[in-house]
Amino acid sequence: MSLPPFSTEFDIIFAGGGTTACVAAGRLAACDPSLKILILEAGEHTLDKVAYVQPWQYFIHLAPTSTSVTFNIGNPSPRLNGRAPVVPSGHCVGGGSSLRHTLVRPASDFDDWGVDGWESENLIPLMKKIETYEVQPDRPTHGYDGPIKVSSGGCKMGLCDEFIQVGTTYHKRPYSDDTNDLETCNTYSPWRKYIDSTTGRRSDAAHHYVYNQAHNPNLQLWAGKRVKRVIFEDKRAVGVEFTSDPVSSPDADQSSSTVRATKLVVVSAGTFGSPGVLERSGIGAEAVLKRCGIEKLVNLPGVGENYQDHNAAFVPYYAADGVVTMDALWRGEESAVRGKRVLATFPAYLNYPNVESLAQWNSNGKSLIAQNGGDAKIKWRPDDEELKTMGSVFQSRWKEFFQDRPDKAVAIFAIFAGYLGPLLGVLPPGNYMNASYFTLYPASAGSVHFKLEENGKDGMDFTTGYLDDPSDIAPLNFAYKKMREIYRRMPSYRGEIPAGHPNFPEGSAALCGKVSGPVDMNAPDIIYTAKDDEAIDKFHRDNVQTTWHSLGTCAMKPEADGGVVDARLNVYGVSNLKVADMSIVPLNVGTNTYSTALLIGEKAAMIIAQDLGIDCKP
Repeated sequence: MSLPPFSTEFDIIFAGGGTTACVAAGRLAACDPSLKILILEAGEHTLDKVAYVQPWQYFIHLAPTSTSVTFNIGNPSPRLNGRAPVVPSGHCVGGGSSLRHTLVRPASDFDDWGVDGWESENLIPLMKKIETYEVQPDRPTHGYDGPIKVSSGGCKMGLCDEFIQVGTTYHKRPYSDDTNDLETCNTYSPWRKYIDSTTGRRSDAAHHYVYNQAHNPNLQLWAGKRVKRVIFEDKRAVGVEFTSDPVSSPDADQSSSTVRATKLVVVSAGTFGSPGVLERSGIGAEAVLKRCGIEKLVNLPGVGENYQDHNAAFVPYYAADGVVTMDALWRGEESAVRGKRVLATFPAYLNYPNVESLAQWNSNGKSLIAQNGGDAKIKWRPDDEELKTMGSVFQSRWKEFFQDRPDKAVAIFAIFAGYLGPLLGVLPPGNYMNASYFTLYPASAGSVHFKLEENGKDGMDFTTGYLDDPSDIAPLNFAYKKMREIYRRMPSYRGEIPAGHPNFPEGSAALCGKVSGPVDMNAPDIIYTAKDDEAIDKFHRDNVQTTWHSLGTCAMKPEADGGVVDARLNVYGVSNLKVADMSIVPLNVGTNTYSTALLIGEKAAMIIAQDLGIDCKP
């Protein structure tokens, strides 16, 4: 097959401009400014745009008309009562780092991967290299001069103190100030964030690895460009074919262009994008390629398999008058500021940040503008009694996976001071709080493959796998009950919002509603009947959702075990082609995946620098 003419050439091309690509490309450019590096990103630029740099605005990217994420629609699942789950993924420069920002760091996860060079002892120096930990000095697993800032955010939320106080008293778990030390688990703690404590801005990969190198003409970032496929000479990657993205650049010419890579192509289009790039390039399972009419280059059945995520539920409660929450800010109930609306897609109930909050944020980086409402959590492991409550189906999973790994949490329980969810436009103005719980190591897995739609356009065959394994729903059902008991004892508790809870049968002791205040700390727990348990199970199958932590679809493991890349991120069966993003993660991680994406970016930069003989210190 003859090669198309190339419009221009670079040393390295990154096919995708998310978190990992920004880190790797930026780090390589800083190590060797003469390297000609191109990042092609389908989404829009994020440079200094308030929707991306103001932490309080993270939720607006989930609006139905948002163009900063792609809404990946899964296949309907009987385990979800026939629902077709929707999983958003980043569609902007910086990817998820520009959209999410909470922090939990993994523990023994990397050792479990069993990949040479990716053990935790080799990665801790890179973890420290990434961050400036602004919370406490002299912590041995934290860094203090890296580009990504970690802080407590712009102000403290009193509801989160209540959550910790009840958790340590009623739930009988200890307190720890730092559960991101890679070992501490099963303690209540503050929830640190990727927010600069001085500026109050989101600490993202785009601004701190790429945009800050605008002085280097050899590091180029082309936004609004969607990579269709990698171009090969025999089986050597020599460039990519791309088009203008129809979402972020709807008025641009949609014809294809090509660009040459003289040294390396790095596919970094994410868990959803990278499998499709490989499959459209002829790399994947024969059956998938044949079904799409793509000429096979390499039969690699692992491409698109091994999809994993964390399963989450968000449950709303009433909070007392006078308590500080994010609600007034999120709903736009206070004074407007000059300028455009923050988000035109929510005109009925979202307006502007309070003038005073915005002025304070501009002055010293404080106020609710530099908050996301989530200030406290527990990385939870069940005790013997809780384990017994969850039944035999989970006990098998516990013994197999968790029992001998004391640093692995089953789930995270967290509080959000404010309500975000489908009832946002329906609930009257007031104070609310959200119970958030998500499981960290579900046993289920799914897949992501390219497909051609009936109209001939590119599509996706996406199966989440959520709750396919019977053990996965048990901790969710338990978490609902335990979180409800914690909330009932918080001083600011004023009851449940029934529409956001299970539909308990008439006459049940578990029925939800508004109340005048909390129960006593020593009050008995609610007794749930078998019918109540059925309602809770149905609630989760109807409502469980993504935590935006998708990974695994181009797994780094042996080819014979369904792997797609080796320990140096090389795609099996071809040369000059690597994958570097969350799709390479072979097993789930007990963390918000932004931290892992940053780490993969630093490790990828180090690997690429070694391959090219560049001095890029770890």
